[in-house]
Amino acid sequence: MKNLKLISILLLMALMYTSFTGLAQELTAVQIVKKADEKNRGLTSQGVMTMTIVRPKWERSVSMKSWSKGNDYFLIYITDPVKEKGQVFLKREKEMWNWVPSIARMIKIPPSMMMQSWMGSDFTNDDLVKQSSIVVDYTHKLLEDETVREQLCYKIELIPKPDAPVVWGKIISWITKEGFNLWRSEYYDEDGYLQNVENSYDIKKMDDREIPTRMEMIPADEEGKKTVLEFSNMKFNIPIDESFFTKQNMKKVR
Repeated sequence: MKNLKLISILLLMALMYTSFTGLAQELTAVQIVKKADEKNRGLTSQGVMTMTIVRPKWERSVSMKSWSKGNDYFLIYITDPVKEKGQVFLKREKEMWNWVPSIARMIKIPPSMMMQSWMGSDFTNDDLVKQSSIVVDYTHKLLEDETVREQLCYKIELIPKPDAPVVWGKIISWITKEGFNLWRSEYYDEDGYLQNVENSYDIKKMDDREIPTRMEMIPADEEGKKTVLEFSNMKFNIPIDESFFTKQNMKKVR
């Protein structure tokens, strides 16, 4: 009898400890966003991808290679179609550049153009090189959990900080509880109107992690329009020197 009582007490203590530990380990909204952001980036990344611009009467695809290091360095090299092949986009700290070999010109992209369409797609210059940081430039608030396309997700509201260099008035993001994948985002303007919806699909093993390999950016209230970004290969945390991300290298990279 005493043994049963002792076992009951030990079980109760174990349950209380587990409950306390679980509460202590609950993540904040910013920690969840940071985990998702770091998983997508790694310390460095190298990738091969294809972007398909879909319109009611036509489609166009652009293939590219990309390299990134942290938040400050990003380079994209266009491999197809022939008309655009060799174009390079570079982000280095606060500056962004475009090398156009067909006219042998290096064009600086000013901050005022970061929200402009990238190569006629529904992605912006900022989307492609992540000029703004969803971790640093926003405050984060956990909302209720929701299931989106069979994935249980944290639902998080992101409000830009007063002096942040962003144009969105608000972002709502859904991050999967299993794997911390950015599964859906809604982008609102300063007046609270929905502008774009971004959905992720097809979680696959890429290098040392499982990530969504297809993203769709859909403009609100524009039926039949979307841009699909598909990753065919990604590698993470391979050392890349900062000297790779230079204007001189834009003319040499292949």
